[in-house]
Amino acid sequence: MQEIRCGQCFRKLGQGRYTHLVIKCPRCGALNDLRATRPELERQRASITQTEHEGKPIFKKQ
Repeated sequence: MQEIRCGQCFRKLGQGRYTHLVIKCPRCGALNDLRATRPELERQRASITQTEHEGKPIFKKQ
C-alpha cells in the first residue's frame, strides 16, 4: 500500500492503491489530483501439477 499525502502541506490523507484520485485536504484546502504512474499488473504464477512418487504426492512446476 502507498501512503497518500497532500502536495501542499504534506498532511497524510490516506493509505491505499489508486489509479486516479482527487481529494481535498482538510487542513489547507488544496485539491490533490493523483494519478498512478503505471498500473499495477497482476503477477503470473507458475502452474503446478500433482503426480505421485512412491505413493506420496509431488508437486511440479510446468
